Amino acid sequence: MAMAFQWVRSLIFTIVIYLWMGVLGLLFAPYALFSKRGALRACKLYARSTIWLARWMVGIRGEVRGTVPTGEVMLAAKHQSFFDILLIFDAVPHAKFIMKRELMWTPVIGLYAKRLGCIPVNRGKKGAAIAKMVKDVAREFEEPGQLVIYPQGTRVAPGVKKAYKVGTAILYEGLKNPCVPVATNVGVFWPRSGILRKPGHAIVEFLKPIAPGVDRHSFMARLEEEIESHSNELMREVGFDPDAVH
Repeated sequence: MAMAFQWVRSLIFTIVIYLWMGVLGLLFAPYALFSKRGALRACKLYARSTIWLARWMVGIRGEVRGTVPTGEVMLAAKHQSFFDILLIFDAVPHAKFIMKRELMWTPVIGLYAKRLGCIPVNRGKKGAAIAKMVKDVAREFEEPGQLVIYPQGTRVAPGVKKAYKVGTAILYEGLKNPCVPVATNVGVFWPRSGILRKPGHAIVEFLKPIAPGVDRHSFMARLEEEIESHSNELMREVGFDPDAVH
């Protein structure tokens, strides 16, 4: 009975946050079309209000740990669900995401993603996609911001193993900025797919920056080790054993 009640709460919550996205998107659209600041304010409001609604409606308490980056850095983040996007976006001053090209054409999300300076990537053309991504990122970094990339390329369920992609290292080498690894456990409570949201303590943690100049092989090994080990620690902290997943 309790699980059924939580599922109904989760369904109502999901409907509310997507309706709220549409309402805010339309209200701020005239401002966002002519002002990047307007787009940023709308998205900040959406992130903060959704984080608040998650706690109130389905019992997910969000927390951000570590030193929040404020300068021009690359954030290489573990990606488990939509909630880690919201927590990161709310925490840093101006996040710019590497995202699937298809999302740039969706209503509301596409408009605001373009205004925020998000970088679309065609995942079907690996070599060409990486080259274009580097060029686009260099252009967008003419304005300050924090570039968010997901080294595994997609959402990954807690405990599931997935390779880290070399595009993160290529950007790290090209930008010559520090890279901040980001760990999370949010997928334990807000899964990558489905309706059910489970009550609990969802955490995003900014880890110690990796300074520019580390060679590609060492960078990728260190990045994966830090993100995976800290994410596993965060999951164990809330009672989820990532090693039990097969």
